[in-house]
Parts: sequence; structure tokens; C-alpha cells
Amino acid sequence: MFFRWDWLRPVLTAPIVPTLGPVHPHALTVDLFEDIRTAAATDRYFLHYDKDRRWSSEKDETVLADGIVHQPDRTLIPTLSSRGRGTIKVFVYSHLSDILSQAAGLAAKLTAEHGVAGARVVRPLGPEATPADGVRIQLQDFAARPCHDPGGPVRPYTEWPATVRDTFAPYAQTMAADGLSFLHTQMQSAGCGPVLTAALDGRVVGAIGPMEIRRDAIGQRQLMPQYFAVLPEARGKGLGRLLWRAAMHWGQSHGADYQLLQTAVGGASDRLCRDEGLVSLGFVCARRV
Repeated sequence: MFFRWDWLRPVLTAPIVPTLGPVHPHALTVDLFEDIRTAAATDRYFLHYDKDRRWSSEKDETVLADGIVHQPDRTLIPTLSSRGRGTIKVFVYSHLSDILSQAAGLAAKLTAEHGVAGARVVRPLGPEATPADGVRIQLQDFAARPCHDPGGPVRPYTEWPATVRDTFAPYAQTMAADGLSFLHTQMQSAGCGPVLTAALDGRVVGAIGPMEIRRDAIGQRQLMPQYFAVLPEARGKGLGRLLWRAAMHWGQSHGADYQLLQTAVGGASDRLCRDEGLVSLGFVCARRV
């Protein structure tokens, strides 16, 4: 085994694993880190519990195993993304005061070696941190409390009349920056689970989906992340909260154990999740090199 858990565990401030993203704290083991390292030897190989398997046949990010730094007080794990012109990321696990400069140096070196366009240093922080920006990792534990059906003008896309369903395409195009255009493509190919939609005055104004549950690394049932957006002109009416609660009701009623969410610190989704009582597991802060 390459990684030593007695070195790695003390510096894991948040349950973030390179190429996999957030994981449930109960699933955070040395085996996950071993898996991502050994997977790097196989070209664009997906681990069976990787959530990105939903959207692609090839993994676009892999660990650069030769660049790993693993010592008693620090672990730096670089990855290479093939998306666009390529990006190096260096994931930082350490409490050392100068660790970010060390990581930046490694990122710059690997950027030059691989001839890619960009580089970032990615540092997980614990839930006690108070970053001004970055991404908060939040946990919805479906065993903690009941998730009731909120009612209102929210239902699965397929249950609306055809005249309402026909308005999904222009809605999705308007919200393309939030991933809804991509989601619409997946819906048309019948390659994803149900999408919950909100409609007003006969047209779709919000959606959350797809609703899918998959097993994680230790066999727990995880409700997968969803695309989620409400048209700007329809905001302020509580539709986002209705969609969110409908999604949580779907997850709980279909046997999900939990969901992990990533929300921009201070953003609307971040505030919603905090209001709804989700547990903060920490943060991920990234900076360009």
C-alpha cells in the first residue's frame, strides 16, 4: 500500500478525494486514495462508485501518480484534466504554514511538463473555517428527519400536459449556464432519471434533476447531485425551496441514505441548504497558479 493512513488521516480536514470529489465521512478511508492512485495506471478508467460515470464513457481527470508527495506532515496529490486545453490541480492535505507555496511550485512544474494551459491549488478546509469564497460541502442525512412532500406546482416533467412540457426547451436554453441545456439533452436521450419541474402560467420556470440513486464505495445509497435552477423572473416566490423539498422527498421515499451537495459560499443554494438544516462537512478552496 502506497498511502499511510496514520500520515493522511490527521490532515484530512474535509472529506474530499481527488478525481472523486466529496464523499460521505463514513466512506473516507485509505482505500479511496489507493483506488484513485492505482486507477491512474489504466487509461481514463472509472471506479465503479465514481459519480461521473453517469455523464461520460471516459474519465477526464486522473491522478499523476509520479507527482504525489506523501510525507508524515503533508500529502500533495496532483491531477491532470484533459478537458479543454488541460488543467493541473494539486490537492493539498497539510497544516504546514507554507504548504500552499509548495503546492504552487509543484503545480507550475507539472504544468510545464505536461504542456497544459492552467493550474490550480485545491485545499480542503474543515467546517470550522470561514472562507469568504469557495465551495461548501453539505450533507443531507435522510435518516435524520422526515422529508415531506411540499405540494405546490411541482411534479415530474413527464406528468405535465404536453403544452407545459413543450416549454422546457426554451427554459433549458435560458438556463444553459446552470447546466439545464445539457440536462435537456440527457432527457431527450432517455439516459437519465426523473426531472422534477415547477410551472407557472402554463410554462416551466424551474427544475431539479435528474433524480437518481447509486451505491457509494461502501454500499450506501447516495442520491446523486442534481442540476437545479429557477428562471430569474420567477424567483422570490418560494419555487426553489419547493423544488428542493420535492427532491428531498423523492430521495427519502426512494430509499436514499444521504446526499452530498456542493454550494458556492454565500450563494442562494448555500443559504437554502443552511436554512434546511444540512450539515456542513467543510469547504474546498481553489486558487489559480
